[in-house]
Amino acid sequence: MDEKALFTKFWAHETKTTSTVLSRIPEGSDYRPDPKSRTAQEIAWQIVCEEQMIIDALESGKAAWTPPPMPASMTDVLAAYDRQAAELPRRLERLPAERWNGTLEFFGRERPASPMAWSFLFDLVHHRGQITTYLRPMGSTVPQVYGPSGDEP
Repeated sequence: MDEKALFTKFWAHETKTTSTVLSRIPEGSDYRPDPKSRTAQEIAWQIVCEEQMIIDALESGKAAWTPPPMPASMTDVLAAYDRQAAELPRRLERLPAERWNGTLEFFGRERPASPMAWSFLFDLVHHRGQITTYLRPMGSTVPQVYGPSGDEP
């Protein structure tokens, strides 16, 4: 298995867990642990937009941060995530090796494409972890991520 195939496999696996975590965000919750913190829905929307940005950057060779406005409901954020998550592995599979092994422009600097993709995957996992710390205080439950949770032994 080459690196791009391995990455695609990891990405597809992580999207299932991310969808489960996002599905636990209560509709209408404006909980934030600190006034400087974002809400879970805002973090979820960042995940959606970052995923879109990295696949577009891998395909085009240039990263552009132009997120659309966040949907009003968590239901719509989750639907956008799930639609994108279904398509993203196919886009990665179609990505030519020269794009994966090449470079991309990341805000004015040339970066190696595949390490940037891995970095984005790890960043998305980080943001997903942020959301899991919000779930109980919001009155929800924490799903299994890499093993049992207090709510799902």
